[in-house]
Amino acid sequence: MKIYISADIEGVSGVVAVEQCDQRSGEYQRARRLLTGEVNAAVAGAIAGGATEVLVNDAHGGKKNILIEELDPRARLLTGDPKPLSMMAGLDASYAGAILIGYHSRAASRGVLNHTVSGRVRRLVVNGREVGEAGMNAGIAGYFGVPIIMVAGDDVLEREVRDFFGAIANPVEFATVKIARGRYAADCLSPERARELIAATARRAVERSEDFKPYDAGTPVTFEVTWQLSANADMAMALPGVVRVDDTTVRFTHPDHIVAYHCFRAMVALAG
Repeated sequence: MKIYISADIEGVSGVVAVEQCDQRSGEYQRARRLLTGEVNAAVAGAIAGGATEVLVNDAHGGKKNILIEELDPRARLLTGDPKPLSMMAGLDASYAGAILIGYHSRAASRGVLNHTVSGRVRRLVVNGREVGEAGMNAGIAGYFGVPIIMVAGDDVLEREVRDFFGAIANPVEFATVKIARGRYAADCLSPERARELIAATARRAVERSEDFKPYDAGTPVTFEVTWQLSANADMAMALPGVVRVDDTTVRFTHPDHIVAYHCFRAMVALAG
């Protein structure tokens, strides 16, 4: 059984500050070790639950965060950037389930280090549903027929995920490794306790992998983006097919989910 892991960093226990996520900061080295530890816990749990192959995709920033020399040798690591599908690079229909580690809540929430892909995005709506990165990536996984089976992050993300998957039978397993006390503060589990929780949750999720259903966003797919500034929307309008909704909001629709997603990523790049 093949299991896929997408690993961000802002949702890791002990990570609460922007400088911890920035490779130019001394604090970053601590954060990437914490991230690697949580990823290893997910790998161990997945294998204990029956996984025979695990691919880890480094999904934060420049995507060179996970310490491969400390990675569980039973997993493979997809690292570096740019890469197709970004946070979900390497995923295809051969995987039985996807796990999201170190994820955070969407922009304008009250979660730790909340944002959606970029600080320039205030709101992202896909086919009428407001999403953060977990929901956005669930749509990509669903395109390949792969269910999200587990997520790890803070309690605000847990509520977001529960709400998003609420209409699906047997919603995802969740490991709450910290309680948000603000955008830059959290009540955190120790690394040891966080890893124990992640390993147990991943094992349970993989053991139940056949219970989960892929998320189907429907077709055609519309990405509607509300930006922080009207200038961001101005730049996004340079892409063919993008429609202006209002001063700060644009929309793009396409029959293929992946094409719509790539347009969104291109808009983010242009808006910068």
